[in-house]
Amino acid sequence: MTIVTEGLSPVASDVVSLEAVHIVQVYRRQPIVLVRGSGSKVYDADGREYLDLISGVGVASLGHANPRLAAAISAQARELLHCSNLFFHPLQGQVAARLSRLSGLSRTFFCNSGAEAVEACLKFTRRYWHTRGEPRPGLVALESSFHGRTIGSLSVTGEEHYRTPFEPLLGNVTFVPPNDRDALLNAVTRGIGAIIVEPIQGEGGVRPLTAEFAGAIAEACASTGALLIADEVQCGLGRTGAPFYFTQLGLKPHALALGKALGAGVPIGAAVISDEVANALAFGDHGSTYGGNLLACRAALVFLEELIDRGLLNHVASVGAFARAKLSELARRHATIQEVRGAGLMWGL
Repeated sequence: MTIVTEGLSPVASDVVSLEAVHIVQVYRRQPIVLVRGSGSKVYDADGREYLDLISGVGVASLGHANPRLAAAISAQARELLHCSNLFFHPLQGQVAARLSRLSGLSRTFFCNSGAEAVEACLKFTRRYWHTRGEPRPGLVALESSFHGRTIGSLSVTGEEHYRTPFEPLLGNVTFVPPNDRDALLNAVTRGIGAIIVEPIQGEGGVRPLTAEFAGAIAEACASTGALLIADEVQCGLGRTGAPFYFTQLGLKPHALALGKALGAGVPIGAAVISDEVANALAFGDHGSTYGGNLLACRAALVFLEELIDRGLLNHVASVGAFARAKLSELARRHATIQEVRGAGLMWGL
């Protein structure tokens, strides 16, 4: 694979050339070498300034080089970075308690990414039905969905071009069109263990689920006993102006996958589950070497304090309303724009 360095400065060219030899080429990188950030801006190796409209793909929830976050992780690094999950440390419970208050789900498993959180939710679903003595391996997912790149999360990702090169994946997955009430109700039978949805599809084009479709999901779960997994890795934790978008749809998931924004740049993921699901698990059923380490939990606490206690959630709602108004104004002025979709500060044009 050829990587072009023409037009780059010597410093940037050296970085790109080194990667060309030693890095697995699975990212279609832009020819920009970023070296620092501040708030909503990032700077490249040649000092050029950019406005970061992708926030590290949904990760930089407090902006770049946030002073409170930097101070907290620096302090934690001087105390203790890592503690095996064979022992207690004081921070996991604090983060989990906050997530419980926000989500209404009682227990948290910590991991390192959103894909791992989805993987845990799928695994816990399987364990739930095994414990009940009622194997229900079937899953219903949505077309255009994206849930991650591990084998399990990829199996429920609705885009064929992601799945096909890695098949065979997990079997017993049925895909239905998003917001197609009848298709969902026909697909969810007594053999289905869980329905997995993004309340707002991210990579699929910022597509919110409709209230009618949410009602169909609730109906299908109630009539068949299927569990509901809400993947809010992209749309959760305040991005839409609410802690979680499933609450805006009136849904009550049994499992919730989180990642991205939770660590504000420090890798962390979380599978938050109901007591009903948690009670089906046993010691050794799942684990993670780094999941819930002190550094990641300290970062998550800073983020959650900013989100709830220091007004970030209200700010997103306020600025999001402004964004909606301005995008809608653009749509009225330009026939090229067919639709404005989203909520808070998560928008598709």
